[in-house]
Amino acid sequence: MVYQKLQTGCLKKPSSVPEGLYVQYGCGMSAPEGWLNFDASPTLLFEKIPVLGRLYTKNSSRFPKQVRYGNIVRGLPLAPGSCSGVFASHVLEHLCLFDFRAAIQNTYRLLQPGGRFRLILPDLEILARSYLVSEEPDAAEQLIRKIQMGHEQRHRTFFSFFADWLGSRQHLWMWDFKSVRKELEHAGFVDIAKKGFQDSEDPKFSEVEERARFQDSFCIECKK
Repeated sequence: MVYQKLQTGCLKKPSSVPEGLYVQYGCGMSAPEGWLNFDASPTLLFEKIPVLGRLYTKNSSRFPKQVRYGNIVRGLPLAPGSCSGVFASHVLEHLCLFDFRAAIQNTYRLLQPGGRFRLILPDLEILARSYLVSEEPDAAEQLIRKIQMGHEQRHRTFFSFFADWLGSRQHLWMWDFKSVRKELEHAGFVDIAKKGFQDSEDPKFSEVEERARFQDSFCIECKK
């Protein structure tokens, strides 16, 4: 096996990680350098409007400048097979089932052979088990709040309805490991495995992971 010589004179074993782009979608305010960071927030789209977009933001702070607008359901503006890694943390549960499947297929197209897809989702199994063993009188309310699929109030104005329609705070479909594995297999992914915090064989993913996002959630890593 051939080894590459570094400027320090040390020998380094060639990486098994394919060379390509690293992309995360639904990134929110997390936009590390070395990654292409996309988000489909209407607020981000508004902020990108010249002059007008500088006058208002819905959030406590503006999106980082390096965050690009991109919708994985419609397809990101990247060439097929151009990515070594794709990351999605607490994004896919905000999609309806039809859009979830479109997002998974588009993710598969972005990856080059051997490229990795790593995703984190709220774990319906954990939340359901917690509800079933709870003896608290508000256990059902707690469950609905955690899965974020209920409405406390009806929309009373057109503005509130429009704001909710534009937003993506609520969960539209909940998942457990078994159900997501089935969807990934159907899309063509292989080596599908449940993973933990920062345990990927590709160290690049450690740049985008946050431990807090693993609470009551599960992580999957798979390959094209």
